[in-house]
Amino acid sequence: MSAIPKFTMKDLLDAGVHYGHKTMRWNPAMAPYIYGEKNNIHIINLQTTVPLMHRALKAIREVGEKNGRILFVGTKRQASDIVAETAKSCGQYYVNHRWLGGMLTNWNTVSKSIKTLSDYQDLLKNDDVALNKKERLQIQRKIDKLEATLGGIKNMAGTPDLIFIIDTNKEHIAVKEANQLGIPVVAVLDTNSSPEGVDLPIPGNDDAMRSIQLYCDLAAQAVLGGMQTALGGGKAANDDAVAAQEKAAAEEAAKAEEAAKDDGVKVETKKTRTVKKDAEKAQDAKDNKEASAA
Repeated sequence: MSAIPKFTMKDLLDAGVHYGHKTMRWNPAMAPYIYGEKNNIHIINLQTTVPLMHRALKAIREVGEKNGRILFVGTKRQASDIVAETAKSCGQYYVNHRWLGGMLTNWNTVSKSIKTLSDYQDLLKNDDVALNKKERLQIQRKIDKLEATLGGIKNMAGTPDLIFIIDTNKEHIAVKEANQLGIPVVAVLDTNSSPEGVDLPIPGNDDAMRSIQLYCDLAAQAVLGGMQTALGGGKAANDDAVAAQEKAAAEEAAKAEEAAKDDGVKVETKKTRTVKKDAEKAQDAKDNKEASAA
């Protein structure tokens, strides 16, 4: 039976999942997920990423088992094509061009736009309708515009059961709408992101195409694994396999610190930062005293 997709610490490192943004661009809310810094770049703590990734993939697999709908969202240039290909590969849905305000909370209006798209497509296919070249071109342009924004959800037939997001900064409206409707949110969080509103965070690089490809491949495998389990039965045996994988994941996460150290990461603990600040204050006081004496 199919369980949660397997991945190793080496897979994450090779994909560059541990690289965050420059330290000056960080979001303090991401502090629990940051290991340290290297060359003014924050390094994400893969000890937290591994178990959180497993938890997110488990949730995705469970939706697949129930034949639920999963919406993949990623409109940034690096993620656009990957998100579309991933959703198609596992029979799910996607938004990869632009998130329209109200795409979830105003589903009735979106459904009308989807019907308009379908009507235009039927119109062009109907040989009985006499259209000149200019009219066909105008209709095709309307189809292309609607297809870009709604093509990935035109067959969704309702709001999704789970939403998978790449880059919550860019897709913050999608997060808010999902929260309003109580739809669980799985999201990749870089060091400049906010975990607010995200039910199942995956701390990791959301800019590198290799990282995005890894997240999406694992998510697609989780969906297909869930579907396979639902078709083949044997849920108890599958859950045993999942438990074994989670135990292995915990052991794998313990290796993250050594891997990060091998990569030359400069770590600053809270105690170290406190000592540093005290030393700086003492030096400033000494300098001020010497300046006054002079």
